[in-house]
Order: sequence, then structure tokens, then C-alpha cells
Amino acid sequence: MWKQRYGRIGRSVALTVGVVLTVGVVGGVALAQETSHRMPVESGIFRPSELVEIIRLDPTIRLDIRYATANNFVGRPVYDEARAFLQRPAAEALVQAHRWLKRQGYGIVVFDGYRPWRVTKLFWDVTPPDKRDYVADPAKGSLHNRGCAVDVSLYDLRTGEIVTMPSEYDEMSERAHADYAGGTAEQRRLRDLLRTAMERFGFTVHRYEWWHFDYKDWRLYRVQDIPFTEIPAPVGGASSASPRP
Repeated sequence: MWKQRYGRIGRSVALTVGVVLTVGVVGGVALAQETSHRMPVESGIFRPSELVEIIRLDPTIRLDIRYATANNFVGRPVYDEARAFLQRPAAEALVQAHRWLKRQGYGIVVFDGYRPWRVTKLFWDVTPPDKRDYVADPAKGSLHNRGCAVDVSLYDLRTGEIVTMPSEYDEMSERAHADYAGGTAEQRRLRDLLRTAMERFGFTVHRYEWWHFDYKDWRLYRVQDIPFTEIPAPVGGASSASPRP
């Protein structure tokens, strides 16, 4: 039902408002884009990008990259590879949060990390105006575009199953809010445990999305639109992050 509710958003919005579309590509996937928006031009001093693949730092972090499937609010794949990247300091902090959670009996599952700008643009275009609190404005760029935001949940180390939270991932409703008081006590406990772990290692939660966490140094990185296939391999291999006691 959730996928049926949101999977046709893009088609209905285009028909309703008469959006002028062109075609862009993310890693070989064709995407509809409005012609009136452009990637933001930023000035200032930024760190060089050092996007690293999360599972290279710790392969026990699980991936569930919904945007490489049709199981997302767009209703079709927008990535052609089920991979997740972050800027190295953010990735290492995520590993620390994951290792801390292991002592509580849980591990991190990643839905999304670095996101090319053109995908953020697509999400904005296909989302109805009254739901745009749940997507980033492409005129400003998303923290995902900087490689400093990550969408995560928990899996149970004993069963291997992803836990149940108060809402589905990418659900555009009040149930997704970080302070939602509904759902079961266990769902809220797990949501709050995830938040505690992430905040312990330098992330802050998005108020409308319990799964979305921004890394503290996001202002030091530029918005990017590089496809996954063009992200450079790390120099000297991947380092290992050590957990904080």
C-alpha cells in the first residue's frame, strides 16, 4: 500500500502542473528533470571530497539501497548500483555508531548515503508541494549531495531482521517525525536508541525523518553531482574506525 500510495507521484505531478521535462542520467538511469533548476554555485573554502564506500570500512554494516529498486516513493530505480558512500569522517563516525550499537544487540542498515544532486532534483520535481518538507530544495542542495547525510535503521543481530520503527522508510507522514509519540513503546525505544547512537558520534537527526542523520562537518563539503561509477577509489585503501568507549 505504501509503495502504491507514493509510487505514481511523479507522473501525477507532471500531468497536474504541466512541468517541462528533460532527461538526465545517474549512473546510466534516465531521470526526468525540470529545466528551470540548476545545481547551486557555491563560494568559499571547502575540504576536498573524499567519498568512501561505507561497507569497505566495516562489512558488517548492512545495505538496503531502496533507490536502486522500485521499492521507493518514486516507484522506480534512480540508482543503477546498490552502493552507499559518505565523506570519510562521516563514514568513520557511522562505523563507530554501528560498533556501539552492536553492544546493545543491533547493527546499522543503510538505506542511502551520498546522493548525486540530479537525484535530489528529481525527488523535488515528483513530490507534491504539500509534501516538500520531506525532500530537499535542489536550489540549495541536500546534505546527501555533500556526502554528509545518511539514511539508516537498525537490524537485530540475533535474527538478522530489520527492526520495525514507527513508520516506514521515506514515509511522508507524521509517523516519520523524530518526536512522533505514536506507535508502540518498542518501536519508539528502537527509534530513540538509533538516535542516541548517531548523536553520540556527531550526527543530528532530521526532525521530519527518524532515519535521516546529518554529520556535523557538512558545511565543509560542496554539493556534488558525480555518479557512483565516477567516484575515485580511496588512496592507500580504507582505514578502520575505532569505537569510542
